[in-house]
Amino acid sequence: MEKIALITGASSGFGKAIAEKFAAAKWNCIITGRREEKILALATELTEKYGIKILPLVFDVQNKTQVFNQLSNLPEEWQAIDLLVNNAGLALGRDSFEKADLADWETMIDTNVKGVMYVTKAILPFLIERKKGQIINIGSTAGKEVYKDGNAYCASKHAVDALSKSMRIDLLPYQIKVTVIHPGAALTEFSKVRFKGDESKAGLVYEGYQALEAIDVADICFYAATLPAHVCINEIVVTCLAQANSFYLQK
Repeated sequence: MEKIALITGASSGFGKAIAEKFAAAKWNCIITGRREEKILALATELTEKYGIKILPLVFDVQNKTQVFNQLSNLPEEWQAIDLLVNNAGLALGRDSFEKADLADWETMIDTNVKGVMYVTKAILPFLIERKKGQIINIGSTAGKEVYKDGNAYCASKHAVDALSKSMRIDLLPYQIKVTVIHPGAALTEFSKVRFKGDESKAGLVYEGYQALEAIDVADICFYAATLPAHVCINEIVVTCLAQANSFYLQK
C-alpha cells in the first residue's frame, strides 16, 4: 500500500533530507516550502530518481490563509496522509533579551509555533477521519534547556515541546501517534540563517567538532515513523557525541 508523507520546510536542511529518505523508501511525498525554485527542483529530482509521486506546494507556514487554502483543499488522492513532519522553522539573531530585534522574535514565533499549529490543524481532519497516522514535530535541544541569548528561539522550541505533549494527549482517541525530535547542533543552513548570511559567524558554530548532519535526523525520523502500529516514540533528544545538551559542547 502506498504511503504519503507531508514534510514542511523541505527546500533544504532537515526537511530536504527527510523528503529524500522517505522517497527512497517509496513513500509518495507532499513537500512544502517558501522557495518555489528549490521545491520544484526537489520534486523533479525525487520523482525521477525514485519513481514516486511528489506534490510540491509553495507557501509560508506563517501565513494562515495560505496554509489552509493549500492544505485543506488537497486533491483527493493526496488526502490519505500517513505522516506529517512539521519541520519548517528557523532562528534569527543571537542577542541578549534587551537588544533583540522584535521583528526577529515575531518571525520565530510565527514560524516555529504558529506554523506548527496551522499546518497540523489544517490536515488533522484527514488523519481523524482515518483514525490513523503520525505527526512528527522537529523541536530542538533549545526546547529542553534555555541558553544565553536564546530567548525567543528557546521559547518557541519549548512551545513545540509543549504542543507535542498536548497533541499526544488530545489525539489519543483518534489513534494518531505524536512524536517530537529534539536535535542539537547540526550542520545545515540553520546558523547561516540565524546570523543573516554572515558566513564567518555561522562557520564558527561548527568548528572543532563533528556536528549532526541532516541525514542523521532524517534516519531517526524514518525509524520513528516505521515502528509497529502499537508503538509510539513520544520524544527523542539527539546530539552529536561532542554535545551533552543545549549548552555543554566539547570542542
